Order: sequence, then C-alpha cells, then structure tokens
Amino acid sequence: MDPREFDFDLPPELIAQQPVSPRDHSRLMVVDRARNRVEHRQFKNLPEYLRPGDCLVLNDTRVLPARLIGRKQNGTAQAEVLLLKPLGGDCWEVLCRPGRRLRPGTEVVFGQGELSCRLGPELGEGVREAVFQYRGDFQALLEELGRMPLPPYITADLADQESYQTVYSRQPGSAAAPTAGLHFTPRLLDEIRELGVSVEFLTLHVGLGTFRPVQTERVEDHRMHSEFYCLAAETAERINRARQAGGRLIAVGTTVTRTLETVARADGSLGPGSGWTGIFIYPGYRFKTVDVLTTNFHLPRSTLLMLVSAFAGRERVLEAYRLAVERRYRFFSFGDAMLVL
Repeated sequence: MDPREFDFDLPPELIAQQPVSPRDHSRLMVVDRARNRVEHRQFKNLPEYLRPGDCLVLNDTRVLPARLIGRKQNGTAQAEVLLLKPLGGDCWEVLCRPGRRLRPGTEVVFGQGELSCRLGPELGEGVREAVFQYRGDFQALLEELGRMPLPPYITADLADQESYQTVYSRQPGSAAAPTAGLHFTPRLLDEIRELGVSVEFLTLHVGLGTFRPVQTERVEDHRMHSEFYCLAAETAERINRARQAGGRLIAVGTTVTRTLETVARADGSLGPGSGWTGIFIYPGYRFKTVDVLTTNFHLPRSTLLMLVSAFAGRERVLEAYRLAVERRYRFFSFGDAMLVL
C-alpha cells in the first residue's frame, strides 16, 4: 500500500493554534457507516449518540512538561532536551537541539543546577540516551523547570498549560496529549454517566513517534515506536461485562483503540495487563473489540489517519476530510472531532 493514498490538501489556516472554550463547544462531524450519512454537530451533543449500557473508554495519561531548556556545563550555549521515554533508573530517551553540537558525554544543566543530564550515544532517528542527575524529587523538578512539549504545528504560546491536558489526566508519562480527550468537560462526563453509560480509563503514554508521517515506500514496512500501556484487571472485567450485556465499546481516540486492540483476545474480550505496544493498525486490519470511535482530524500520511481509515474505510474517511476542509473544520491537536458510528 502506498502512503500517498493517505494524502489530502489542507489549508494552513485550518490548523488550530488554540483550544476552543468551553472544550465541548468544538465541532463534531458524525460519520454513520450503517446509514452512509454525515451530520455536523458540536461535541456537547455526543450523549445523543450514546445508549444506556454502552462503555466509553478514555486514556488518563498526563503529559509531562518534558521540554527542558538549559545550557552546556561551563558555558553559555543554550541546549534543549526533550524527554521521550524512560529506559530505567534515571536514563531516558531524548531529543536534543542543536543535536550536532551536543556530542556524547556533554552535560546539560537546567535551572540553577538542581537538574542536569549527561548525553549518551545516538539510538537512531535523532534519538539520544541521557542520564539525569538531580537534587530532590525528579517529577517536582520537571513541573518546575519543564515546558509543555507542543507539536511543531502549534506555533502560538498557550495562555494556560493545562489546556493541553485532558480534564481527567492523572498518570504522568506522555510526550504528547491524547487529543481526542481534550473535548471533554467534567459536566459532559457526568451527563454521559447519567445516561447509564459506564466511563472507564486505561493508560497509554503517548510518544512523539505516533505523529510522525509514514516515510517508507510501502505502508506495510513502517515500524511504530513502542509505547507503554496499562489496563487494570477490574477495568477489563467491567468492560467485558458491558459488552456481554450488549453495550457498545466506544474508544476515545487512537491511543485507546491501539491499547484495546493490543490486549483483545480472539473472541473480542479484554485481558488485563501492562507492557509496551507497537501495534500498527492500517486498512486490512480486522478489529476485535472497538465498536465506535471518536477522534480528531489527523495529519496526512500519519499512522493515526491510517488507523481511522482501517476502522471506517479509506474512501469514506478521505471524503469526510474533504468535507471538513470545505466546511472549515479545525484540524490536529486543538482541532475539531469526528465520531464514527
């Protein structure tokens, strides 16, 4: 399969730079596969498409303020380190700028020296190994010294850093937000629960590799970066009971979808567990457990767009994207949403 089959034209002004307020006033394109129909609503209308007994699953990961601006030790040259993934102990995978000037063995100091790291060898694709040293609590120092690692297509400064976190985020570890969840408010979640829909949480720590376009000549040759997930046993049991009783499983975003499909058994039931997943879902994949998907509008040639195309059909999805451009929907992380029934 050619990655160019997932290209589309997007006017730059449709790339959202700021979130909508209130969050649930973003637009919602509803794609009904059974009726071959498209509706244009607001995200606050989501409960109208849910049924008692359904199960809504969200990703409760929290974005680390993982962008650290420091300086080379014994110098004034600025250096930027972006934390990607823990490797155990105080060792992390990182991206650095300016990469070519930061040789292995270079020490980078942040703040007043209470946090520093020594850069190790390159691991490929610009990723480096780094060992951190610190005084006090590492997480607290990140919160104090770090900045939110916004995607490169967001060029405006955020007035509120929490706007790039979901309202239910609680497990620190992501390099990027699970953006399908940014549309929810506490009030909307309460309204969904009052309908008799169970609201469940799993964790997948989102890595930057998820958003990189497929650059191989064949889609099938692309390899995903692995990401850590966790699904608790009691959560898996509640989801299984809901589905056995006839409820639909509604996945909020591609991260939830990938986690559920990773832990799904052949009969569609879920097994609990934690670990690393590199599952790559593209057209031709047969879903085992997800019935309904809500997601944002994604980048051309991205694995996220390919996952949505696997779920709803490439032609249908690209037609929905064409319509979204025509109707001036907002795209990417702070953009509008799509509900695929």
